[in-house]
Amino acid sequence: MHNQDFHPDWFSKPGDSILSLMHRRAVPAVTLADSLDGNMATLRGLVAGLQPIDSRIAQAISRVLGGTADFWIRRQENYDKALDRAVEAIAETEGTGLIEKVLSPGPAPRGRVSTAAKAKEIRVRLAFYNVNGMQAWQARYGKDIDTTRFRTSGSFASDEGAVSLWLRSGELEADLISAKPWNPKQLEQDLPKLRRLSLIRHPDRMLPKLREALADVGVALVVQKAPRGCRASGASRFLSRAKAMLLMSLRHRSDDHFWFTLFHELGHLLLHGDRTFIDEEGMPEDELEKQANEFARRCIVPVSSERRFELLQASREAILRFSVSVGVAPGVIVGQMQHKGVVGYEKLNFLKRQYKWDEVNAALSNP
Repeated sequence: MHNQDFHPDWFSKPGDSILSLMHRRAVPAVTLADSLDGNMATLRGLVAGLQPIDSRIAQAISRVLGGTADFWIRRQENYDKALDRAVEAIAETEGTGLIEKVLSPGPAPRGRVSTAAKAKEIRVRLAFYNVNGMQAWQARYGKDIDTTRFRTSGSFASDEGAVSLWLRSGELEADLISAKPWNPKQLEQDLPKLRRLSLIRHPDRMLPKLREALADVGVALVVQKAPRGCRASGASRFLSRAKAMLLMSLRHRSDDHFWFTLFHELGHLLLHGDRTFIDEEGMPEDELEKQANEFARRCIVPVSSERRFELLQASREAILRFSVSVGVAPGVIVGQMQHKGVVGYEKLNFLKRQYKWDEVNAALSNP
């Protein structure tokens, strides 16, 4: 790689340059991760701006992506200088607000915070969110959260900082997922295929197939536990014109909630264009949420099977027969019956599958 071919913005993270070259050269994340000490954890740290490039990392990046090791060392040094200047410039003006409002991806300091600790906390936030100050963060995340449409859990609204942390964590993971260009027509055609994946009982088999199927139509699927204070079930946003992110928190861990949330977010992507949606539970629906809910219901119970669903008996045998006929897991059908009030929420839950986080994390450990 020659300098005339690559002109980085020195304030952007070295991880941004790594992602750009991975995309341009079609290098999968696992290929680069395998060359690094620490593997995927190190690569995630580089992309998040939390792992600096040292000589060993520089050599590994050079071998896989090109450029000299010296280039990558200088890239890190120049970024560190730019980041230090940004920290110094805002420490006395925006620093306190940045620490109080914007959550850190790491543990927060306890007790009285020294000047040096405050600068460190500011630095971590600027690097992680890829911004140069509070105003940039507000424009990139706060504005989205202020204007996005929520389905909020009862009377408890999510914390703005927790939501932005969850969204940013999802973005960073989605950046590592290779995907073909956004193809809404193909996605619509593939919906029955996606529905049938709900029949696969074990997450270690189902989730990789689901991620691959969505990546084929330009959607990066991320399942990320929401931090404390964020009650979101799902979110969707376009990271670029060619790539969308579908972020799920697995909030209730049951298959009916998982699949309804997934189809709800796909509905937003297909119906509502380039907007950010963060979906929670309990808030009165606006028109866009009604449309996404109806889309999800039709994905689970096709129009052609609606009449049979309306007459479906609340018995194990009847539900199993119906689920096979429409190609969707019986627990997902139970969830729809409960939502419609056909059966109580305490009934037939034995037909649902409960996902465990260790299974999910193992299934999606590599982007």
